[in-house]
Amino acid sequence: MTHLSSICNISETWTVARNNIRPRLAMNPNSHDELLLKTLTMAVVHRPRATMKELAQLAGVSKATLHRYCGTRENLGKRLEVYAKGVLSRVISNAGLQSAEPLEALRRLIREHLAHRELLAFLLAQYRPDFLDFERSDVRWQSYIETLDAFFLRGQQQGVFRIDITAAIFTELFITLVYGIVDAEQRGRAANANSAGTVEQMFLHGALRPRASSEPSRTLEAPALRNE
Repeated sequence: MTHLSSICNISETWTVARNNIRPRLAMNPNSHDELLLKTLTMAVVHRPRATMKELAQLAGVSKATLHRYCGTRENLGKRLEVYAKGVLSRVISNAGLQSAEPLEALRRLIREHLAHRELLAFLLAQYRPDFLDFERSDVRWQSYIETLDAFFLRGQQQGVFRIDITAAIFTELFITLVYGIVDAEQRGRAANANSAGTVEQMFLHGALRPRASSEPSRTLEAPALRNE
């Protein structure tokens, strides 16, 4: 497949995606900007070294339009970062972390994250390995992390989540799972349709096979120490 054909095929796929999300954005006064930002996010994920001209082709706009919109590649990165922060804020808000029952809120949180797969892939690609590390003077995502910490702490206080693991570790495990499954999807190692259920099951129950009611319970024992 030629380079131009590849661009055309990807652009066609994203045209379908834009059409699918258009009804949801129609009532938003910034729907045009959001539509373009979403498409550009997908373009940057799949073609991180693309020129402004190539990104414009992938987004279905002219190079002149893209330059009027953001000017330079550096400014585009800044606009996408602001967009990412806004979307993550909506993800948190829509999940109802402070009001919904913790397990239902967790399911919503997973679904809301996976509804913006392209954004999670963008954040992973742009900020790895220091993504979400605000202890290194990077406070861009601090509110996001602290809100997740507070949610898991609330779940612990209500007796839903175990208390022998800190809320901060729950946040780290959740982020690892949900962003990791998106990365696996991007590399063809996970199917999109199963991702939400997989993240929920792994987060709540781990890797052990579900036990039938008639089976005896199993406990993991530490290996015996050898006498030297």
